[in-house]
Amino acid sequence: MNDATEVEARAVAPLDATPPTERASLPEPAEGPSPRRLRWEIAIVLGLSLGQSAAFAIVQFIQYYVKRIDIGSTTSTLNTSRSTIAWIDLISQVLVIGFRLMPVLLVLYLLSDRGRSAWRTLGLTGPWSKVRGDAGWMFAIAAAIGLPGLGLYLGSRALGLTVSVDTSGLPSEWWAATILLLSAASIGILEETIAVGYLVTRLRELRWGAPAAIVASALLRGSYHLYQGWPMALGNVAMGLVFAYVFVRRGRLGPLIAAHLLIDAVAFIGPTVAPESWLAALGLQ
Repeated sequence: MNDATEVEARAVAPLDATPPTERASLPEPAEGPSPRRLRWEIAIVLGLSLGQSAAFAIVQFIQYYVKRIDIGSTTSTLNTSRSTIAWIDLISQVLVIGFRLMPVLLVLYLLSDRGRSAWRTLGLTGPWSKVRGDAGWMFAIAAAIGLPGLGLYLGSRALGLTVSVDTSGLPSEWWAATILLLSAASIGILEETIAVGYLVTRLRELRWGAPAAIVASALLRGSYHLYQGWPMALGNVAMGLVFAYVFVRRGRLGPLIAAHLLIDAVAFIGPTVAPESWLAALGLQ
């Protein structure tokens, strides 16, 4: 080959061409986030969502005892009104619900790394047979948690150990019931996706055993309910143990979200539609 031919061959070769020997020595892409990165990721996700709620709830709980506050005479209002102007209040409620779900979108994004399906990882897809099974689990879990939970609340209220929880601070507007249902749905999606689906999945990836991951999930759930008093916090720890155990055993998050939605929907809507005599008899008024 003469000099002119060599120059022509070099001209048509790609400028970024890498010799085969060098290509073979390039490092393989990492299989997943390092343990250190996963720990930071968990801290950031929780700090933007339920971990933040837990921090404020713990401070509130400490304040009850430092200031010697009578917990039984304290009221905590959920779904509060945000404006005296009805249509602005409605827009504000929709914004609250929407932004509440942003950490869920973040988690779905993070669990979709390396081409994985976050929906499949959390057990939110599957054949129709599994979906039918989810419906049965939803009602079973809701009954097993909801009824004892109501009994715990009434009992601890009678003993003055739990705050009075007003589940609706919304005005009597045509959209109030819809907002309460959407709020119940968003809370169920947020808590079960973060506290169970995401946290248990990531802790298992960090080589935590199933029992340790279940306990960690349950303690997180109990911590952000401490503002209600220690009996309800313990009740939520028990709920968290059941929910996380079911997720580990079945790998299905759907029935947990649906059961949580059903429990909260009854709690949010029930006091607004139940006869006042019933509420008085149950000590809810």
